[in-house]
Amino acid sequence: MVSKAEVTSNSADTIKLASAGALVLLGLVAFYYFAAQSLLLRVVGLLVIGALAAFIVYQTDLGKRTVAFFRDARTEVRKVVWPSRAETTQTTLTVFIIVVLVGIFLWLFDMLLAYLFRAITGI
Repeated sequence: MVSKAEVTSNSADTIKLASAGALVLLGLVAFYYFAAQSLLLRVVGLLVIGALAAFIVYQTDLGKRTVAFFRDARTEVRKVVWPSRAETTQTTLTVFIIVVLVGIFLWLFDMLLAYLFRAITGI
């Protein structure tokens, strides 16, 4: 049974998200407004504003759920049993050989169909 997760939204979270978006927008406007200044200073300022906006977003329920999702995803990726180098090489070679064999088979089948077509139509 599939159940929908309830998304609760309160006005404080909405205000925080809107302020973070406005902060990012203000940072981008300032980045281009101060085009005569050093690029390094503008990039550092933009990174600081982005970090501040990310901190504000993290304070919301959506931000905390997003961080928890990525933390859980990272945990699941660590559980994956990755193939060894030898297994990867063997699988790659097997796929390559099968692709070549199927290609040759299709080429021969195409030649047979072309021969039959020419024989039937007399071209």
